[in-house]
Amino acid sequence: MACAQTGSGKTAAFCFPIIGGIMKGQYGQRPPRGTRTVFPLALILSPTRELSSQIHEEARKFSYQTGVKVVVVYGGTPIQQQLRELERGVDILVATPGRLVDLLERAKVSLEMIRYLALDEADRMLDMGFEPQIRKIVEQTDMPPPGQRQTMLFSATFPREIQRLASDFLSNYIFLTVGRVGSSTDLIVQRVELVQEADKRSYLMDLLHAQKENDTSGKQALTLVFVETKKGADSLEYWLYNNGFPATTIHGDRTQPEREQALRSFKSGKTPILVATDVAARGLDIPSVSHVVNFDLPKDIDDYVHRIGRTGRAGKSGLATAFFNDNNMSLAKSLADLMKEANQEVPDWLTRYASRASYGGGGGKNRRPGGGRFGGRDFRKDNSYSSGGGYGGGNSGGGGYGGYGNSGGGGYGGYGSGNSGGGYSGYTGGSGAPSAWD
Repeated sequence: MACAQTGSGKTAAFCFPIIGGIMKGQYGQRPPRGTRTVFPLALILSPTRELSSQIHEEARKFSYQTGVKVVVVYGGTPIQQQLRELERGVDILVATPGRLVDLLERAKVSLEMIRYLALDEADRMLDMGFEPQIRKIVEQTDMPPPGQRQTMLFSATFPREIQRLASDFLSNYIFLTVGRVGSSTDLIVQRVELVQEADKRSYLMDLLHAQKENDTSGKQALTLVFVETKKGADSLEYWLYNNGFPATTIHGDRTQPEREQALRSFKSGKTPILVATDVAARGLDIPSVSHVVNFDLPKDIDDYVHRIGRTGRAGKSGLATAFFNDNNMSLAKSLADLMKEANQEVPDWLTRYASRASYGGGGGKNRRPGGGRFGGRDFRKDNSYSSGGGYGGGNSGGGGYGGYGNSGGGGYGGYGSGNSGGGYSGYTGGSGAPSAWD
């Protein structure tokens, strides 16, 4: 289980050993090419089509002239072309979970010879939406059990509840971190601006104008703008275009060819502004992104870390600007602490918001259906978490988990509603805080 900062080279870190292992390995007889079912030796799973495609491109470069065959499969495109690719032979299969389950059910792919299993963006893969598919692939197919295969989980963030879940797929594993879990590289300059909802568009236009005027490189600087909803992405793209800023969008309602075209147009500089939902937040490596704007802040600090990690990659510097207002209160404390840790200047007004929010929890994602939110983690460099975590949120399906604490105790569990019961108290190294009442 490996955790390292965005842009630090995690794809290479699991691809090179897999390719090397396949080249050296002595494996039993595999059926000849052209047979109905293929038997890959390695499986790399990732949460999005774009990320799978990117891993495929990198793995093909790394395996150039080695004889190791890499194939990618993902949804949103016709399956027949992918089946033809598989029939030509495959050693490393890169896949999204949904399309792989489809191929397994059609008996087009067998996992019985898998020696290497890698989950990229593993925390997202094991989040609420993907966990059943991952369990089906790893535990309910002919894949060899842990111990007979090597399993690698990689991400820039690893919430503890996901670490516990991930351990189900591993045996005798190590947890390896480069830097601190969930931290941001200090190559990214982080700025947070207090901007009311109604003023966001005009503020964004000012930023883009200033960027244009200050750009002396002659090269087109790329700006990635994150919003929370698909409708919001389309609306903002239309508004930017009408105001003289060539922009395109990428989100879940666009077809796969449209998404691929948008990425090409953005990377080439033809449309130097990409408005995106979290589809683009994970893993995508676009070298020339100089500015990431959180037009809408996410609910979860880990999602913020992944978003801003689209700039400042492979040793380059980058800029990340976030628009903050009262709607983002739940993120204030974890955002301020993250910025402090990355040696960023924290505005006084954000510090005040953070102190007011410390009783309100850190507003993590509701990762399990029917449960309250997880309370906030209190980020401290020395892991002492001395002030304890936040309160878990209330929810009709039961109170949330309390925040992560240590010497100061974990946060209080959330209040349950009706007969649902209160939440769990915070995780703590000292004395735990109590659960809330029903």
